[in-house]
Amino acid sequence: MNAKRWFALLAAAVLFIVSIGMQLISSFATANFEQMFAFQDKKFVEEIVEEGIGNKIVVLHLDGVIQDTAPSTLINTTSYNHKRFLEMLDEAGKDNSVDGIILRVNTPGGGVVESAEIHDKIVDIQNEYEKPIYVSMGNTAASGGYYISAPADKIVAHPATLTGSIGVIMEGYDLSGLAEDLGVDFNTIKSGEFKDIMSFSREMTDEERDILQTMIDDMYADFVKVIVDGRGMSEATVRDIGDGRVYTGKQAQENGLVDALGSMDDTIAMMKEDYDWDDVQVVKYNNALGFEQFLGMSTQNLFGDEKKLLSMMDVIRESNAPRAMYLYSN
Repeated sequence: MNAKRWFALLAAAVLFIVSIGMQLISSFATANFEQMFAFQDKKFVEEIVEEGIGNKIVVLHLDGVIQDTAPSTLINTTSYNHKRFLEMLDEAGKDNSVDGIILRVNTPGGGVVESAEIHDKIVDIQNEYEKPIYVSMGNTAASGGYYISAPADKIVAHPATLTGSIGVIMEGYDLSGLAEDLGVDFNTIKSGEFKDIMSFSREMTDEERDILQTMIDDMYADFVKVIVDGRGMSEATVRDIGDGRVYTGKQAQENGLVDALGSMDDTIAMMKEDYDWDDVQVVKYNNALGFEQFLGMSTQNLFGDEKKLLSMMDVIRESNAPRAMYLYSN
């Protein structure tokens, strides 16, 4: 290789390093160092949404599928984090300066266990701290999204919100026909008759279907009870409207699943009016930005949309088996 080619390669390498350096410098320049180096015991930083010196309302945002997939903070700093959301709820409940909580729910639902954990945390806060909890529904607050909304003191939806989808679903694949066409054999060694229930290597038996249907029916009964207790509706009514279909916000108000129609701002105004609060301060919680989160944000800036592929791979790895879900999927 002649000197000119060596010089060209060297110049390209220098330009690449300079480019990375400039992006890191830019990230540092725009970073909030007060948050970045916050003490570890300060989990959240309050961002003021509306100035006031009277009562305080905290707005907590729940966006995305409700699942405890423990996203990597190095690559994924924005997707739903189940543990962190529960911590936010707990913090808002325990904070004596907080008078009311509004959950901004925008989710198609998710895991049965995760939804139940959020629901139970909401009920605990209401019972222990006697703070009002309102729900403001976004584009979608269906299935598990409604499950967690049911105990709220007031549910407000946009007229076009998709909600409802009351029910449980479990799905798997039967790839035995495809495997036969491709000449693929499956060898399964198991300790019991039902150890490979819902295996994709063979057709499900009637007995296996009955076993799973009993499980789904039990989980659905729990969903129904949550709505009966939270909304004060009869079990017959809940089962009648809870056939899995989705409703618009307007339809949901008509059948008693939501209390009012309006936006997030309307929900804040309703809480103020309902409790006769004046000069209210409205805040939302942001993560206290540690170095790991900062590095993750810088990585996203450097590599752009490649992080979406990595996040998708995380979800696929976590979803490698059939599971019961409170989930609306269109």
